[in-house]
Amino acid sequence: MLPDLSTAHAYDVLYGCPHRNTTHFPTMGSHRNGFKKESYILSVDVGTTSIRCHVYDKEAKIRGSCSTKVVLLYPEVGHVEMDPDDLWKGFISVVKGAVQDAGIQMHQVEALGISTQRSTFTTWDRRTGVPFHNFISWQDQRAADLVKSWNRSCTMKAIHGAMKVLYFVTRQKRLLAASLIVFSTQHVTFRLVWVLTHYKQVCQAIDEGYCCFGTIDSWLLFKLTKGHLHATDYSNASSTGIFDSYQMCWSGFLSSLVSLPLSIFPKMADQQAAMFGECCFDVGDVKITMGTGTFMDINTGSKPHTSVAGLYPLVGWKIGSEVVYLAEGNAADTGTAIKWAQKLELFSDVRETSTMAYSVSDSDGVCFVPSFSGLQAPLNDPKACASFMGLKPSTTKRHLVRAILESVAFRNKQLYETMLRETCIPITKIRVDGGVSSNDFVMQLTSDLFGKKIARPQHHEMSCLGAAFVAGLEVGFWRTREELKKLQSADDEFLPRCADKECTGSPNGEYVPILQSWERALRRSMNWYNKP
Repeated sequence: MLPDLSTAHAYDVLYGCPHRNTTHFPTMGSHRNGFKKESYILSVDVGTTSIRCHVYDKEAKIRGSCSTKVVLLYPEVGHVEMDPDDLWKGFISVVKGAVQDAGIQMHQVEALGISTQRSTFTTWDRRTGVPFHNFISWQDQRAADLVKSWNRSCTMKAIHGAMKVLYFVTRQKRLLAASLIVFSTQHVTFRLVWVLTHYKQVCQAIDEGYCCFGTIDSWLLFKLTKGHLHATDYSNASSTGIFDSYQMCWSGFLSSLVSLPLSIFPKMADQQAAMFGECCFDVGDVKITMGTGTFMDINTGSKPHTSVAGLYPLVGWKIGSEVVYLAEGNAADTGTAIKWAQKLELFSDVRETSTMAYSVSDSDGVCFVPSFSGLQAPLNDPKACASFMGLKPSTTKRHLVRAILESVAFRNKQLYETMLRETCIPITKIRVDGGVSSNDFVMQLTSDLFGKKIARPQHHEMSCLGAAFVAGLEVGFWRTREELKKLQSADDEFLPRCADKECTGSPNGEYVPILQSWERALRRSMNWYNKP
């Protein structure tokens, strides 16, 4: 939800109006020309591959929509970027398009909610608003060698040792977390270090005090408020790797460790927004978003989770004095792998893939490792490669497609087992969203491997809905979270076909050897890009 200052500026920026004194849109049910006008919530989700905008009514039904593609740039091997100006133009166009599609006027919009991909950042000139470089995507691998060298360094070993001792003495969970800290390319930290060592104009701007750093939410807020506001929110901040979720502040320790100038300071992050959109408000609620990547989050309540296997403690949301934490594991290449297969013409329409997978009894011994951007929790290997293994003359396109879809479910199982083992929190419900969740084969296999019921909403774009819910609660459009739960549409449900009657989560018997083969392929793909 944009703060009051930005609602006025957002209206001005979008429609070219002069600045006004008011900071709110007309209130819900306002009268114009004697008629009562219905009010709406506008919500934008800036994803990795697209920007979507929806207009929601009081029943959380979509009344108008517009979307545009995000163009990813690959200037070098391992580099993934986005043009900030193109992103801004896309944002403006989808907002105007959704309002027009809904057939409403902008003054009927009660609030604007924004959800963005996390850990994609840029730096810009505070005076002019001009970026110093493109957005560097969360998928970018340019800092992989730097991350690996730091994680193996004597400095990190010394820090781990010292923090373990301090934790033994004090029993403070944040010290345990510090003793287990492992850097990742998905965190902003070392990609920002890379920027500071390669772009002299950024260092000069820092020295002279006019450099702004921010993730996509910060950039949009800066633009919407015409440079008046440079800020971020807790959900995005906690995803950067330079925010202390235990203390709820920027980490001076982490920033000084890698020499980041934290005096340069970077609205709801996409996965946290999806969690809110799925109404996962209770401890033990799990949300799985399967889009470009897979993001599995569990509500851990009022305390952050300390992980040993790579689950990341995040601030889910802070509303009033209440802070809700999540633990998250992710796999970076879910939709990426399926789109890659489509480019190779393994299929023409992604909707065919489930039928293709079901048309063969198995993958003919073929295993696919979905690691174009390395492997994340619990393996945490940025140097792993994507691969097909077990190819033979009898292998067909259908076998390859089945192997790819199986790999998505297998990574889901890895993340789920890690989450169960580490958090020791009983799972209360599992809800899925994202484009890949529309694939029935993936969802049924995931349910079988989990031994749990999985619910899939009719509409898969939960990040947009979550941002709308938060914005709507802020302005009183909706009153309570119980009201939001009642707005959830009917779900598709996938029930496990378990090998054991109790459905303990052990895989269906036929999948035990297939999982073992896939795990063997996984190990062989690890450390592939290590320099000899």
